[in-house]
Amino acid sequence: MYEAEISRANPACIVFLIDQSSSMRAAMPHTSQSKQLAVATAVNTLLRELILRCARGVDEVWDFFHVAVIGYGAQVGPALGGPLSGRDLVPASALAQGSLRTERHVVTETLPNGTSTDHVADLPVWLESAASGTTPMCAALEYAHKVVDGWVTEHPSAFPPIVLNVTDGESTDGDPAGAAQRLRSLGTEDGSTLLFNLHLSSDIATPVAFPSTDDGLPPAGVKLFSMSDVLPPDMRETAQDLGLPVQLGARGFVFNAGMQALMLFLNVGTPS
Repeated sequence: MYEAEISRANPACIVFLIDQSSSMRAAMPHTSQSKQLAVATAVNTLLRELILRCARGVDEVWDFFHVAVIGYGAQVGPALGGPLSGRDLVPASALAQGSLRTERHVVTETLPNGTSTDHVADLPVWLESAASGTTPMCAALEYAHKVVDGWVTEHPSAFPPIVLNVTDGESTDGDPAGAAQRLRSLGTEDGSTLLFNLHLSSDIATPVAFPSTDDGLPPAGVKLFSMSDVLPPDMRETAQDLGLPVQLGARGFVFNAGMQALMLFLNVGTPS
C-alpha cells in the first residue's frame, strides 16, 4: 500500500486545509511575523517546489500533482487567488500559469560542498494571507471530503490523496473527529486518504514532531493526534533524511510548531 507510481496518468492529489481564523493574526515564536503570513509563505514555497518537480524542459510542466488549497475562517472554500480563484483542484500545469503576482525574497541555497549561499529571487504567490472569523474545522474537513471523493472516483488506481491541515486552534463548529474519519475512509486501490495535522504555536515551546504516541500532549494535541494517519514508509524515510528521529508508527502530526517545523511538516507530508 502507498506504493503507486505518480505519473501523468496517475497523478497525486494534495489538499491543503489552511486555518484563516482571526487568531492567525498572532505572531510566530521568536519573530514578529504573523502566523497567517508564515503559513501563506510556506504554502507558496511548497507550491513552487511541486511545480519544479513537475517541470520538464524550459516551459513544460507535467501534471504529476493536482492541488487544492482550502481556507477556513470567516468562510470555507477555495483560497487560491487570481485566475485560479474559486477553483478546487488545480493541475500543476495550471498552477504554474496561475500565480497572482511575484514577491522578492532572500533564498538560501545549499551548494554541493555543503555550504550555503543567499540570493534574491522573485517568487510566485498563489495564496494571500488571511485571518478573520472562527475555526470551522468540521466544515473544512467536510469540504475536503467533497473534493477528495470526486477525485478518487476519477483516479481509482492513483496514490491516495494527502490532506494537510494547518491550524492554530481547536474546532469551533463541533468535534472534528467524525468528519476526519469520513475523509480518511475515502481512498484508492493503493490505500486510504492520508490526513496529517499541524498545530501552530504563538508560544516559545518545544514542538512535538511526528510522535508515535500521544504521551504528554494536552487535550487539543491528543485530538489532532488521533485524527492523524501513520506516515507511510517513504515519508518516514523522508523525515529521517531531514534529521528527524521518527520511529515506526510515527504519525503525520506536529504540535506547537514554529516556522522550521512548519516547513519540515510540509516537506515530509508531500510525496517526492
